[in-house]
Amino acid sequence: MSLLKLKKEVYKANIRLYHSGLVTSTFGNASGIDRGRSIVAIKPSGVSYKKLTPGDIVLVDIEGNKIEGKLNPSSDTRTHLELYKAFPDIGGVVHTHSNYATAWAQAVKAIPCFGTTHADFFYGEIPCTRVINDRSILKNYELEIGKLIVDTFKSIDYHRIKAVLVACHGPFSWGENTEEAVKISVALEEIAKTALYSIMINPSLKNIKKSLLDKHYLRKHGRDAYYGQGNTCSHPEHKS
Repeated sequence: MSLLKLKKEVYKANIRLYHSGLVTSTFGNASGIDRGRSIVAIKPSGVSYKKLTPGDIVLVDIEGNKIEGKLNPSSDTRTHLELYKAFPDIGGVVHTHSNYATAWAQAVKAIPCFGTTHADFFYGEIPCTRVINDRSILKNYELEIGKLIVDTFKSIDYHRIKAVLVACHGPFSWGENTEEAVKISVALEEIAKTALYSIMINPSLKNIKKSLLDKHYLRKHGRDAYYGQGNTCSHPEHKS
């Protein structure tokens, strides 16, 4: 992929976030990576979505050095870079402050897997990180948030759970490319909303039983997936 095409894809992803209602003002950002060159394209910091153009998208190397662009990259760039370094199969990252997912993050609560809608996208609950400590805040805040996410996924498969809630902050999601990362972000917000309503109706509600979780997740993402018009498997272990 050319870097120009990468910038255009990242621009489109950011605009889709805006039109999906997941971002307001200048909140949130989407990025994409060229793995061959180890170059990341990301939204510039503090630029209104209404004024954003493909030419505004900033290119940085994997260490965060600006390669191309007149504007400063997103303040969350270091977090995105940590995810790209730790999760080698992802090609796009999205961060929003969407209402419902952020509410769970601010409550410092993982989103339980209450039903099959959730299970269609995520193999289990959406984890929430621990609250970042003062030392990390003062050290290199955005970098440390990335490390916090990576630490949260030490025992979680990032292929099967493509999102996380950063405690007191908001959600991050990822995918094979920026388009998938946006789709996951949209799904996450809907799941966060329905989970809140579900627990309000039944405060003693428990996670979906494993047989239903397996059925709904694996019929879309497993080795023998049959949902849709072809094998939609996105887990490397299950690709033929």
